[in-house]
Amino acid sequence: METESVKSEPSSKTTRRSRGHTGGNNSSTLGSHRDRTRHSHRNNHSRNKRPDMAPFQTSVNIGDDTRDGQEVIEVQILPQDETWGENTTAITGNTSEQSISMEDVSYWQMSDDTGIGFACQRYLERALSVLLCAVAFLSPLVMAVLPKLGFFPSAFDNLDLTQNDRLQLLACNAECKGMLVSLAARMLLLAIGLWAVFVRKPVAIMPRIFFFRASVLLLVLITTFAYWLFYIVQVTEGTKAIVSGSEAVDYKTLVSYATNFTDTLLFVHYVAVILLEIRHLQPIYYIKVIRSPDGESHSYSIGQLSIQRTAVWVLQRYYTEFSVYNPYLERLPVSKSQRKALSSFKYYDVDGANPAQQQSQSRAVLAAHARRRDSSHNERFYEEHEYDRRVKKRRARLVTAAEEAFTHIKRLQNDQPQPQAPVIPLDPQEAAQAIFPSMARALQKYLRVTRQQPRHTIESILKHLAHCLKNDMSPRAFLEPYLIEAPVLQNDKERRTNHNWALICDELLSRPIADGCTFQLIQNDVSLTVSINKIPHFTISEEVVDPKSNKFVLKLNSETSV
Repeated sequence: METESVKSEPSSKTTRRSRGHTGGNNSSTLGSHRDRTRHSHRNNHSRNKRPDMAPFQTSVNIGDDTRDGQEVIEVQILPQDETWGENTTAITGNTSEQSISMEDVSYWQMSDDTGIGFACQRYLERALSVLLCAVAFLSPLVMAVLPKLGFFPSAFDNLDLTQNDRLQLLACNAECKGMLVSLAARMLLLAIGLWAVFVRKPVAIMPRIFFFRASVLLLVLITTFAYWLFYIVQVTEGTKAIVSGSEAVDYKTLVSYATNFTDTLLFVHYVAVILLEIRHLQPIYYIKVIRSPDGESHSYSIGQLSIQRTAVWVLQRYYTEFSVYNPYLERLPVSKSQRKALSSFKYYDVDGANPAQQQSQSRAVLAAHARRRDSSHNERFYEEHEYDRRVKKRRARLVTAAEEAFTHIKRLQNDQPQPQAPVIPLDPQEAAQAIFPSMARALQKYLRVTRQQPRHTIESILKHLAHCLKNDMSPRAFLEPYLIEAPVLQNDKERRTNHNWALICDELLSRPIADGCTFQLIQNDVSLTVSINKIPHFTISEEVVDPKSNKFVLKLNSETSV
């Protein structure tokens, strides 16, 4: 998965109070806007609903929950004609009675993915980390090369030193050359370790600082600064040691110093591997992820991570293990019987009717509505059963049509004898266009009843069919993207470079997760609620079974069949 952005959203009481205060100033304008919105919704609903519509093709209104500041959108699925590939999904309305204002709706909108601020947030931290690691990695090599290149003239080219003293300082015997070989080998190992752990693209931009990563970088910075400081002091003090007659710091000592620096960097890398890669591998917590509004849930075991890193870990599992969210299936379509029951009551406003007749008529209507409401669960059961039956029927027809269509294609082998009748060889794309019409109607009806038609176009279907024919895949393998709606990344609309999610939690996001911690991830109308519980400690005791207890006696009586 590509880079994902997880951003924190404040959810304090102060924000809610300020939001309510600003909403009160625009109450008159907002009220008129809501009236116009409700009027347009009612007009669209009455205009789109026709009595001759077939079952499972009536309009469906989907509304968001009553979360503060979140946009509520009404989605209407209109009846489709027999032409393939037309997208007849209409999205109308901007806000509803549950919305506050356009300012509050923009509060939940994500930031721009192409701005300068996003690029700085995405690449600046990584660039600084790479720069610091490069300086620390090249420092031992620079420490060993600088004296040979003539740097530090005050130390090695001092006029108080004789020619023999200069040669003594820069001499490198066999032992010194062995240290240089050891230094080169250690730097090679350090380069491999840095490439394996740090030279890779970050999976997310987190709102808070990554404590362990920052601690490792700070340790590298302190170590590099301290070694360079002592290196400069030792080199500049070498001349004074020679002049005063005390023990001098020669080139061999500097090579040994650079080797020790490399060893320190290797130990820092070892600590980084433990903190960043190994520490969280042992399962400690049990987390449960529930997606709203469809209620699909998955459970996982996870180690010790921070809240923001847990959010990234959950998103990685969500895009690879959850099924594709289909908002058009949130409410089952109304069948003919239910639509007839809804239209069985007619209301008349007859002039001249006495109050007693009007009261008795209203009581009868209310009683009929109450009886129908009491049996709504029974109607829902039969509607779901009917919908499942319809889906299975369309699926069986689709599988049969696909198998029959694939029987008309045969790969042409070069070593086979040529047929008597002249044939025109087809490439995979032409073959897909040739056999697709025989199963297009069955596939169209199945996608329509399962509300997948907005996700699949005829171009994508033909491309997938050509790919299956090219690789000799079976008809069931061709139908797999349409029969199995998982994972989320199977949807072409989800294959983007960057995904923006809002992370809401009462705790500080850089803190580690704990027992009872709960946070929420929100993207448009999809929210993931994550609850964390600690895995209990298990005490296992040994129990020895007496071997004499494994003996049995056969009981015989008149009713025994033995």
